Amino acid sequence: MQLRPRESRNLRIVSLDIAVTPSAALSWANDVFGNAIATVSFPAPAVTLVIESRIAIEQHSEPWPVFDIAGSAISFPFRYSDDERLDLGALLAPQHSDPDGRLLAWAKGFVRSTPPDTLSLLKDLNAAMSAWIPYQRRDDEGTQPPLATLDRGWGSCRDIALLLIEAVRRLGFGARIVSGYLANGKGEAASAMGSTHASTHAWAEIYLPGAGWIPFDPTHGTVGDFGLIPVAVAREIRQVVPVSGSFIGTSDDFLGMTIEVAVRGMT
Repeated sequence: MQLRPRESRNLRIVSLDIAVTPSAALSWANDVFGNAIATVSFPAPAVTLVIESRIAIEQHSEPWPVFDIAGSAISFPFRYSDDERLDLGALLAPQHSDPDGRLLAWAKGFVRSTPPDTLSLLKDLNAAMSAWIPYQRRDDEGTQPPLATLDRGWGSCRDIALLLIEAVRRLGFGARIVSGYLANGKGEAASAMGSTHASTHAWAEIYLPGAGWIPFDPTHGTVGDFGLIPVAVAREIRQVVPVSGSFIGTSDDFLGMTIEVAVRGMT
């Protein structure tokens, strides 16, 4: 289970309680990305499984953050240092095929000046996705390939985030997927559709020297971590599934799953 938010200078966990029914002991570890992973094994068969996570956090984020990007990276293209390229590794490499270079050509269409401002280029690409590719809830397992999202012109938050990541990786940026929750500036519940029902959410982070990892939410066209509660980061979306596992039984033993998320402000 990946349910514990990632603490940072802007986010601090005040309390955390994860209750599992049937009762079982949790063991904690950190994966290669530093995500907190809770593992549980059940000693006896059960009819249902209930996981309840209650977390109180303090978050201090600005709605219009200023990013102190290193002078060497202000204009695009730029070169990461040798150490940065080595450490970013697979986060620089596209994970999905683009045999005809369509995605690269589409991303290059946002390079509109010589030389373009790096942050402006990324903001334009991020904003274009929220304008051209509307959010549509999709309960199917997995994520659409980036070219499928581009062709269909719609996608879930994870589909749209993946499209942004694959596009900027082809431009030479290091990028990673983020899974977590979405809340508005007052701490009230908000979903990708802007309703008062909360949900899990996915977005991207792009690495820029000096500023570090900058959150980009292409579903809404926003930049920065205001209203975003990150839980896990990874190279691929399949690595940040909130709850995963297996059970012993027949295929028709699984009758379904429901998820409820509520984000509430505290006084």
